[in-house]
Amino acid sequence: MRIGRAARGAIGVFAAAAVAEALTRSGVVDVAPFSQVAVRFLVLATDAEFLMNAADTVTAWAIGLVIATAAAVLLGVLLGSVPFLSRAGGVLVEFLRPIPSVALIPPAILLSGSETEMKVSLVCYAAIWPILLNTIYALRDVDPLAKDALRAFGFGPLSVLWRVSLPSAAPFVATGVRVSAGIGLVVVIGAELFGGGESGIGIVLIRARSGGGAGEVTLAVALWAGTFGLLVNTLMEWAERTAFRWHAVRTEAVT
Repeated sequence: MRIGRAARGAIGVFAAAAVAEALTRSGVVDVAPFSQVAVRFLVLATDAEFLMNAADTVTAWAIGLVIATAAAVLLGVLLGSVPFLSRAGGVLVEFLRPIPSVALIPPAILLSGSETEMKVSLVCYAAIWPILLNTIYALRDVDPLAKDALRAFGFGPLSVLWRVSLPSAAPFVATGVRVSAGIGLVVVIGAELFGGGESGIGIVLIRARSGGGAGEVTLAVALWAGTFGLLVNTLMEWAERTAFRWHAVRTEAVT
């Protein structure tokens, strides 16, 4: 099954590449031919300056995602387990959640002490919501019979939370982290593009506008961003299936 899935994915990639090459070579899409972009994609893999900029972007993304995960799980446990806090904090969550991260770039620049802090804060803000909401709703949907059974044996609220609620919610929290990882990558590159700075993938794109082969570089960098996003999603999906195999089996049985 895994080999078949990988083969289907490879076929899809090659088909998309062939279509892109045909559209660009025929002039239907007025950008650099896909084959030239692919060559520049490979060249960037050996470009020390690009790798340093990519490392800066990935570092800010990773730090922001880790902070968002820790904060979202803690807040989610409180809002999902304590009715008073759920009612009091629900309004604030629904007020802040729709605010786009791009709109916060100017205040983030003013309030942050460095470029990295600005990017980390924006990634953290954007990434926290899927994890937070998944944690809250997962805790609310825990089987009440399982919690009542543990209480019947004399276990207190913290024991019920640790032994039943958190294990049951963990797969959904992991899904929220996977979704937030993709959102965070988009936000960190957007912050570099609109917020400026000295390093990062977004800065590579800005510099490419004034250099030769700007179209090739832009598209090649976009391919690298997509490749990194695909790799992260694949690894996290594998980690989810490995850590929560019981949940995957139960889900497949239901569907």
